[in-house]
Amino acid sequence: MTMRIGYIGLGALGRHLAGSLLQAGFPLTVYDVDASCSVDLGRAGATCAGSIAETARASDTIITCLPSPEAVASVVAEEGGVLEALAPGGAWIDMSTNDSHELQRLATLAAARGIETLEAPVTGGVHRAAAGMITVLVGGKQEVYEKHRPAFDAMGGRVFYIGALGQASVIKVITNMLAFIHLVADGEALMLAKKGGIDLKLAWDVIKASSGNSFVHETEGQLILNGSYNINFTMDLARKDLYFAHQMGREFGVPLELGGLTEQIFARARAMYGGGAQSPMVVKMLEEAVGTDLRAPGFPAELAPE
Repeated sequence: MTMRIGYIGLGALGRHLAGSLLQAGFPLTVYDVDASCSVDLGRAGATCAGSIAETARASDTIITCLPSPEAVASVVAEEGGVLEALAPGGAWIDMSTNDSHELQRLATLAAARGIETLEAPVTGGVHRAAAGMITVLVGGKQEVYEKHRPAFDAMGGRVFYIGALGQASVIKVITNMLAFIHLVADGEALMLAKKGGIDLKLAWDVIKASSGNSFVHETEGQLILNGSYNINFTMDLARKDLYFAHQMGREFGVPLELGGLTEQIFARARAMYGGGAQSPMVVKMLEEAVGTDLRAPGFPAELAPE
């Protein structure tokens, strides 16, 4: 692989995506505000840069994976950022869950400097990113997508080209909104089972084999029953994505009754446990309200890569 890639943002998700690129043989330069995040990648052969600009100057394509639109804008567009240091003819790929309008604004700035833009948010969870099997959703010019397809294939198990820039952000927010609705519903279902006297391990198995099953039940449901709640996704990230869904509903004229109610439930959970709490702790709020926990033996504290 001759395309030189710079990866900025090595959090719970980004470090696995960057690691998959490195394993596939891409020359990789990495940077994170927390320098310790790049240590393992450096040992594996990545170049650990000392700044955003240094990363961009060493790369043909820059990938960002950051927690908020504000963080993306700071890294990409401010003085010393990606657009200032990346050579014309390069590309910027944002793998963050971003606001589609903000993405378009930054893409316009990039185009003025001769830099192409793609969006590539991912879905499926950190455990799938760790195995290189996460789902990648790509928006932007198709020819730019095709040029970078080997990189997307290295990071993901399934790669979908969604269409024009901004469309991948829309479908990503939709998938996350569904996941949060399912999470609240799964907690309520498990609590009904417990209060109805049904063994929770048996209840989990039955739901998994039923028409009521969901990806969230199969994954986050296990972490609820373990009591760790540790999905490597915070309340702040959940609230951000639900806010994006709310804004999209207003923009597109779609009344999001379940989405809006779920946003309120997560707002209460964040107020109780803090923005850094794990998002499945929204179910802990139900446990405390009812006065009983949802625990069953044999469930993991974290999901294994798959």
